[in-house]
Amino acid sequence: RSRSLSPSSVLTPRRSSAGAPAPAPAPPPARHLFSDPAEVEALRRNLLAWYDECKRDLPWRRLAATEPDSNRRAYAVWVSEIMLQQTQVATVIDYYNRWMQKWPTLQALSQASLEEVNELWAGLGYYSRGKRLQEAARKVASELAGQMPRTAEDLQKLLPGVGRYTAGAIASISYGQATGVVDGNVIRVLCRLRCIGADSSSPAVIDWLWDMANTLVDRSRPGDFNQALMELGATVCVPKAPLCGECPVKQHCQARHRKLFGKPAPVPDVEDCGVGGCPLCPPATEPWDSSLGVTNFPRKAVKKQPRVARTATCVLERRGCHGAPEYLIVQRPSSGLLAGLWEFPSLPLAQGLQEEEQREVLADHLQAWMGQPVAMGSLRLIGEVVHIFSHIHQTYVVYSLPLDADITLDPALSPSRWVTEKEFYASAVSTAMKKVL
Repeated sequence: RSRSLSPSSVLTPRRSSAGAPAPAPAPPPARHLFSDPAEVEALRRNLLAWYDECKRDLPWRRLAATEPDSNRRAYAVWVSEIMLQQTQVATVIDYYNRWMQKWPTLQALSQASLEEVNELWAGLGYYSRGKRLQEAARKVASELAGQMPRTAEDLQKLLPGVGRYTAGAIASISYGQATGVVDGNVIRVLCRLRCIGADSSSPAVIDWLWDMANTLVDRSRPGDFNQALMELGATVCVPKAPLCGECPVKQHCQARHRKLFGKPAPVPDVEDCGVGGCPLCPPATEPWDSSLGVTNFPRKAVKKQPRVARTATCVLERRGCHGAPEYLIVQRPSSGLLAGLWEFPSLPLAQGLQEEEQREVLADHLQAWMGQPVAMGSLRLIGEVVHIFSHIHQTYVVYSLPLDADITLDPALSPSRWVTEKEFYASAVSTAMKKVL
């Protein structure tokens, strides 16, 4: 819900799960908020003027600006926002162009197979995004008469895989709903503008940031404003070495003011703000580091160490009818990591196995699967491939197994097929499997 500019709108009491008003937390001092309507107007004006002059020319922006049909416009924005989750703009552009060429409308996507979606998505990572996008397109086509929901609330409620941020982006850019957005870039910009040093990943701080985004969003150009705020974080207010001199809203930035003058503006001092436990100030144990300047904000969250995993992977190879090598690939389960993608036959390994033990468990696995004996000595160790997923440090121990004769595989175990090298790269295979080959 969009908010008015009055400070009281930012301090609406939260409700408990039972529906009764929860005890209101102590509000942050006004210096952390955007409570001056004149400042908000100036910030909007300066940011939008900069965006109009400096924004990057991106294919989804062109579509959003030129597509007259609201459903097609919302679909174009939706695809871009899903692809841009956890992925850099430079990587997404080519995938986005190929996707929109293949499935220019939501109806076209709803008729595609998951295999086709996975093939186009291969290499982009976080594969469940493509699957949920297709599921949601099918839902819109079959249950919503092909009409995209028109508000952030309905987009989030009705579409699988559409969270609060994506819903706000689609609604503001496609339909002009005056609703804010909060992504990693916006978090960084807001934390610096208002010296927010509390843990920016905590639910309480995220709530305050959403309130601020809803207060700031320009009522007449909400989509452009939200894109401008994100563009600022992506190109100027970057994590390291931000270009503060080029920032169009630097006069509103308290972190920059503190860097230049040694303390926040306006008074009270940051020490005074901490009295009574300000929910948005840094903890007392993490004082301002003058060598970091504005990059004191946002406070860095402690990263969870990725889980370490090892997998034995076997490249089974035979000579095809024209003498070129062919490789056996099998399909992964339809849920979980890399769902529905194709890979070389693989087996998770227990930690601490010696090479001889690895060969033994892999030979047993292949033997059960192929229905014929596999000699351990025929498995040739090629080497190891390391691939970092967001939460897994994965090592593939790669073996090769040349086959002279054709084999019959048990189709009940897993779908499988032989492919040439060219067919392999055209299949829905992960970046890790391309490294293996």
